[in-house]
Amino acid sequence: MTTTALLTDHYELTMLQASLADGTAHRRSVFELFARRLPDGRRYGVVCGVGRVLDAIEDFRFGDATLTHLQERGVVDAPTLDWLAGFRFTGDVHGYRDGELYFPGSPVLVVESTFAEAVLLETLVLSILNHDAAIASAAARMTVAAGDRPCIEMGSRRTHEQAAVAAARAAYVAGFASTSNLEAGRRHGIPTAGTAAHAFTMLHDTEHDAFAAQVAALGPGTTLLVDTYDVAAAVETAVEVAGPGLGAVRLDSGDLPVLAGQVRRQLDGLGATGTRIIVTSDLDEYAIAGLAAAPVDGYGVGTALVTGSGHPTCGFVYKLVARAGADGTLVPVAKKSQDKASVGGRKTALRRRDPSGTATAEVIAVGGSPHDDGDDRPLAAPLVVDGERVHDEPLTVSRDRLRTALEELPLQAKQLSRGEPAIPTVYEQED
Repeated sequence: MTTTALLTDHYELTMLQASLADGTAHRRSVFELFARRLPDGRRYGVVCGVGRVLDAIEDFRFGDATLTHLQERGVVDAPTLDWLAGFRFTGDVHGYRDGELYFPGSPVLVVESTFAEAVLLETLVLSILNHDAAIASAAARMTVAAGDRPCIEMGSRRTHEQAAVAAARAAYVAGFASTSNLEAGRRHGIPTAGTAAHAFTMLHDTEHDAFAAQVAALGPGTTLLVDTYDVAAAVETAVEVAGPGLGAVRLDSGDLPVLAGQVRRQLDGLGATGTRIIVTSDLDEYAIAGLAAAPVDGYGVGTALVTGSGHPTCGFVYKLVARAGADGTLVPVAKKSQDKASVGGRKTALRRRDPSGTATAEVIAVGGSPHDDGDDRPLAAPLVVDGERVHDEPLTVSRDRLRTALEELPLQAKQLSRGEPAIPTVYEQED
């Protein structure tokens, strides 16, 4: 049996055991996943990983092997093992969907169930959403900087092998055109792309031999890597071998804006006016923006993407915000710790928009429903109801959602310069 049950922290089971023993495990509880702030200087964040969270909840089961492991290690006592043996999440989850934007305080995911069921999911949902949303947030900045030019995700060798698959998914949601990762292509249906490394050129006796072999195998529409030795000589050889119909050349080093201009002129002079220029070499959103005026046709992005371009986590937290009181009614609860205070109470949110459709605020209602001015857009949707998954969508829908959400933002939100959140977060307390 495939299980995600041990992708968690020991203390989740410690709390479970103690709450089962004193009877509080069965109190109705509401947990909320949110970010207290955006990464320093960022103007918006992108929600991603929700689909993966729902997959993980479905696989959160304690089979015989898992229970034996917990027993042998003395992680929990016998009554807790018995409870875990029958575990199945039976609560509700609602929240933002993949491709939505979030801001400080946004109730990205709300889990409502018993304390025992909801607390067990804490580490799992945080690990997925903190990673995937960080990648998607960085990727969105890159695709915005790239404009109409496609971006290719190629960061697999710079991160954990499973994180690479998740990163490719997140990048695709954020507008990347394709990935180099074949498992991401198989698992998520993302288009894949790949050419050749410098090693392939150096394997052959001459650059001509290498290009001829690649064109013979893949056709003249392939992309030839032209900066292993001398770029100008390589471009001439590439067109000689593939003809003026050569698909593309790739530049992976050097002063890319200057080099791209030189290569474009050379290609045009050789009659290869339709040959595209793809650039790689440690690109991030700032480097992509710096190439806006260069004759570049696409970008391959690796390290900066899969590390969140300097912000590898979103800082999401998962906090208890309400639990049943003595009469069964939900009672707001909140941390009062200095610098880590939270806002208690069950929340819903909408994106306030002016009559032109431009977002003006993230409105979060505490203990009720937010007031809708008529132009506003609800943000949350049911994801799991009574333990049954009710949300599933193709990644193309998530991509469209992000595109629409970005179009709603004020123009300054898309600037790469450091700044405050694009819109303020406004709390509405129930009367």
